[in-house]
Amino acid sequence: MTESLQAPYQTLEEHFARLGHLEDALGFLHWDASVMMPDGAAQARGEQLATLTEMHHGLLSDPRVGEWLAAVNTAALDPWQAANVAEMRRARAHAVAVPGDLVAALSRASTTCEHAWRKARPAADFGLVRPYMETVLSLVREVAQAKAEALGVTPYDALLDEYEPGGSIARIQPLFDDLEAFLPDFIAAVIDRQGAEPPAPAGPFPADAQQVLARRLMEAVGFDFAHGRLDTSAHPFCGGTPDDVRITTRYDEADFAQAIMGVLHETGHGLYERGLPSAWRSQPVGKARGMSIHESQSLLMEMQACRSREFLTFAAPVMAEAFGGTGPEWDADALYRRAIRVERGFIRVDADEVTYPAHVILRTKLERAMIDGDLEVADLPGAWNEGFRKLLGVKVPNDRLGCLQDIHWFDGAWGYFPTYTLGAMTAAQLFAAAKDAVPEIPARIAVGDFSPLVAWLRENVHSKASSLSTDELLTQATGKPLDAAVFKAHLKRRYLGD
Repeated sequence: MTESLQAPYQTLEEHFARLGHLEDALGFLHWDASVMMPDGAAQARGEQLATLTEMHHGLLSDPRVGEWLAAVNTAALDPWQAANVAEMRRARAHAVAVPGDLVAALSRASTTCEHAWRKARPAADFGLVRPYMETVLSLVREVAQAKAEALGVTPYDALLDEYEPGGSIARIQPLFDDLEAFLPDFIAAVIDRQGAEPPAPAGPFPADAQQVLARRLMEAVGFDFAHGRLDTSAHPFCGGTPDDVRITTRYDEADFAQAIMGVLHETGHGLYERGLPSAWRSQPVGKARGMSIHESQSLLMEMQACRSREFLTFAAPVMAEAFGGTGPEWDADALYRRAIRVERGFIRVDADEVTYPAHVILRTKLERAMIDGDLEVADLPGAWNEGFRKLLGVKVPNDRLGCLQDIHWFDGAWGYFPTYTLGAMTAAQLFAAAKDAVPEIPARIAVGDFSPLVAWLRENVHSKASSLSTDELLTQATGKPLDAAVFKAHLKRRYLGD
């Protein structure tokens, strides 16, 4: 590139590096709010987040950014630089569609609503958070409408595009319809076949012992504690930056498996973040390629690898040692049968991989209805309970186990939920491709060695970041775009032996 052609691009890189640093700071403020912040700081934190969010929006929507983008000769860029510019354009299109004061208002409302949710959830009292959620939804609808008009898509697709670039409900709905038709009979067949529940290890399982076990298994999977932490929060999540990955979980002293599997799930997210290319770390192209790919990495680790017979062969004695457990309930086979136990439960994050898509399908229907104005916040608990009964055949006893269980809507994250099941299907397809390419992966997992699997993911997923579209990435890695048949075949093979 000549200097005159290079200058606008270099200016953009410098500008977006500053934006990236602001995003990192916002992420750590959110992490602190969920993990360490005292209750009395919520209002002040809300103002801090709103100020930084509005500052970020202003830098992204600055007219000079549009001028620099217009001046870039993409034909003179290399493929990664060209992909970086494309990601800059996409981010800017979202930003300029929404006024800065609306962005700040939504940030404040979401912080307030999330804080109210933290009290409403344990109290099982939706009324405590309802007025705050109504404010959030009203603002989200404004944002969705503004982006829809600017991007030429539906309001829901405008929100979805923030989490799944290029995604649309028209493309997702046939996949979900297929699963919705498949799941009820399949769930019934699996539950009928699996027989009596295996004996459960007897608790209690102290939280500090669970944390020691979690850290040991995270290290076996490949987590680098020189560049990350494990903490406790009301809702498990992975945050931070590629150089400082923050993972959280919650502990139940009556059931250690919930926390451990949650940690392994979030570790998959953390490995992805850590594996993003360092050369592009502060640029849009260096970020993860949307949430369906991100969720594929967590679900690949938790569901595909760590609920496998091979993993439990390795992990069973480690788990028994952590709690001083003895007896047949600690055998690898017993732990494996418990790990793949299918039940019609209430909580999404604790759901098995067979019923999990039903949880996501319900949430997707409800949030679409709320964004479209067909469902109001006041009617959410009733709609949730009825939809849950139809999809999973059980009655929700209270709102803590129903519409209050997830943080997403209360925290302002709308359009996110479909990516969970897209991620589950993607995980099955990637894991199958990895085992085809590196046949020794299962045997290595059986001795606690995840390095061949992680190396394959580093090469075929992590290192690509956002240089490719989701379809391009998956096609390069597996030979074809997303195919729900691969996921269904996995379920049939694991749960019915087909």
